[in-house]
Amino acid sequence: MTTPIVSIVGKSNSGKTTLVEKLIPELIKRGYRVATIKHNKHGFDIDHEGKDSWRHKKAGACTTVIACPTRVALIEDIDHDHSLGEIRDKYIKGADVILAEGYKGNPFPKIEVFRSELKRELLCGNEDNLLAIAADVKLDVGVPCFDINDIKSIADLIENKFLK
Repeated sequence: MTTPIVSIVGKSNSGKTTLVEKLIPELIKRGYRVATIKHNKHGFDIDHEGKDSWRHKKAGACTTVIACPTRVALIEDIDHDHSLGEIRDKYIKGADVILAEGYKGNPFPKIEVFRSELKRELLCGNEDNLLAIAADVKLDVGVPCFDINDIKSIADLIENKFLK
């Protein structure tokens, strides 16, 4: 069975990371293994100048793996921005569900985080595979709208739709 992906999307500073951070332990408490994928369009660096792994990459290695008794990290050159499906299929093993933060243009079901104080429009509509809204106000847009702090109900939705 293919691991389901649920994207948590929203405008900058809407609370996407906080929602993911609260959903992870709630889903784990229910017995599920949760993986996450975070998209950063600006790039990132876990491989710091001067460190051995950085030196390996600088010398020309196309892939470098850093391992210790409790974690493994992979640094791999890629030729394109991988889709969520590609990342899932290539790198994620043993998870029951994947929570993706960002990737607003993907085809997977989305929960949009909305804060009225930001005075911005919603990013998604039903045509964007919008599953629900997590907001600080009640919105009527044709999908369930949960209070942004009602983690149990949002986890119920994910569990009932993708995990049972």
